[in-house]
Amino acid sequence: MSGREVVLGRVRRALADVPRGESPQDVPVARDYETTHSPDDPVATLAENLADYRAVVHHTDAAGLPELIGRLLAARGARTVVAPAGLPPEWLSAADGVSRVADTAELTPHDLDATDSVVTGCAVAIAETGTIVLDGGPDQGRRRITLVPDHHVCVVRVPEQVVDSVPEALRRLVPERPQTWISGPSATSDIELDRVEGVHGPRTLEVVLVRE
Repeated sequence: MSGREVVLGRVRRALADVPRGESPQDVPVARDYETTHSPDDPVATLAENLADYRAVVHHTDAAGLPELIGRLLAARGARTVVAPAGLPPEWLSAADGVSRVADTAELTPHDLDATDSVVTGCAVAIAETGTIVLDGGPDQGRRRITLVPDHHVCVVRVPEQVVDSVPEALRRLVPERPQTWISGPSATSDIELDRVEGVHGPRTLEVVLVRE
C-alpha cells in the first residue's frame, strides 16, 4: 500500500459519518473562544514588541509630528521621500530640503530603489504581536512603496488604531484589500542563523506613535 493510499484511507474513515451532500458551510462552528489576552496598556505593549523586533519607536502628539518626521528624515540624510496621495500634507511640512516623490503607477522599482525614504500611515497596529498592518489606504499607498525603499517611517494614531490581538485586527480589515503585515524591519537568517536585514523590505523601520 502506497503512502497516498494510507492517507486517503484515513481521510475516508474520518469522514465516514458525514452525509455525502453536506458542506463545511452547513455546520455551524462555535467561535466563542478568547480573542485577546487584554494587555493592561495596549500602546505600551505595542511599543515594547515593536522594539523587540528592532523597529525604532518614537512618541509624539499631533502638533509635534511634522517636526519629528523632519528630524527623522534629516538624521537619515534623506533627500527624497515617497509620499502616498492621501498623506496629510502637514506631516511633511517640516521636511526641509527633501523632495517629495508622488506614489504613481509610473514609478518603477528602480525609481523606488533610488528613493531614500517613505512615510505612510497604517490601517491598524496589533499590540500582542508588535505588528503594523497596511491595506493600501489613502495615507499608505501602493504596497511596493513600502517594500523597496530602505527607510520606512510609519505613523500610528494611538490609541484608536491599536488593537490587542490578531482576531481584533481582522475585524477591522477588508479581506479584498491588499495587505502588508509588518513586524519590524525586513530580515531573514541563513542556515547558520546569521541575521540579514533589508532583504525583501526596508532595512530600517521607524514607528511614530501619535496621540491626538
